[in-house]
Amino acid sequence: MLLLILGLVLFLGVHSVSIVSPDGRNRLAQRLGEGPWKGLYSLASLAGFVLIVVGYGAAREAPVVLYTLPNGFRHLAAVLMLPVFVLLLAAYLPGRIQRTAKHPMLLAVKLWALAHLLANGTLADVLLFGGFLAWAVVDRISVKKRAAAGLLRAGPVLPGSQANDAIALVGGLGLYVLFVVWAHAWLIGVRPFGA
Repeated sequence: MLLLILGLVLFLGVHSVSIVSPDGRNRLAQRLGEGPWKGLYSLASLAGFVLIVVGYGAAREAPVVLYTLPNGFRHLAAVLMLPVFVLLLAAYLPGRIQRTAKHPMLLAVKLWALAHLLANGTLADVLLFGGFLAWAVVDRISVKKRAAAGLLRAGPVLPGSQANDAIALVGGLGLYVLFVVWAHAWLIGVRPFGA
């Protein structure tokens, strides 16, 4: 469990620099240089991710069950997961979906985490998915405050298109099916709808 906690602290901590200090990310990047900053950020994120994967896998060997919800919640979780891959793709494909969701990546993380909390009730699940859910909520609030204060770094504004929305929708639903049918069992070792 310690590895999972360390991984979460490292991964979510690195992704929280702008939450804790709104202009801290910009100062660090300026001091180190954009390339070295991104390199360190990526290495710390990767190290945190590896610790999360190893720690979560180890915690699943001796699960501590905190709650068990009725089976109907697994179906609700499956429905909540439907837009997740669509939103993940829309985060990188400007269009109506991206504009409407405002921050599609954060919305995807919130839906993914909530769905998994409804389907799983071990201590490791609550730490992992609850941690990501709490982080995504706090980050969304922080993004609003940083935008109002003019502290958000503006990236290039790419033109939106209906084609991007179609790609996000078709591609996202395709990824959802791939995960339900095969990838979730292959990567995580659990079939979302049983054997």
